Amino acid sequence: MSKTYAGEPVGIVSVGELELKLDAAGLIACVVQQEGTGEVLMVAWMNEESLRLTLETGTTWFWSRSRQELWNKGATSGNMQRVKRLLVDCDADTLVAVVDSPGPACHTGHRSCFYREVALPGAGDGCV
Repeated sequence: MSKTYAGEPVGIVSVGELELKLDAAGLIACVVQQEGTGEVLMVAWMNEESLRLTLETGTTWFWSRSRQELWNKGATSGNMQRVKRLLVDCDADTLVAVVDSPGPACHTGHRSCFYREVALPGAGDGCV
């Protein structure tokens, strides 16, 4: 069975083949998406070490820009995100981690960090 994403076949690359484009701080954005539903749960930053730890442990690890330290998502709350797939975009400057996230992904207790919607001009109540 071939792997697909967004209805298209995906190419499988090894870690050694990845030529990720990290920013000046050595970071790459990672969108975290719930397996099965496609919910975008959060966006966080990875560095080379957090990516290595994510691949080694099968759980998401990120770099906190505010605390300047590594963190294993869910280690404190118990809501560990189990990585099912890791995708890299066409420019190799963004990752998507498809995960099984058993509980809230947001530090506020919400399922997703994206629980607010910006009102668009002329859209009435702002709901699209």
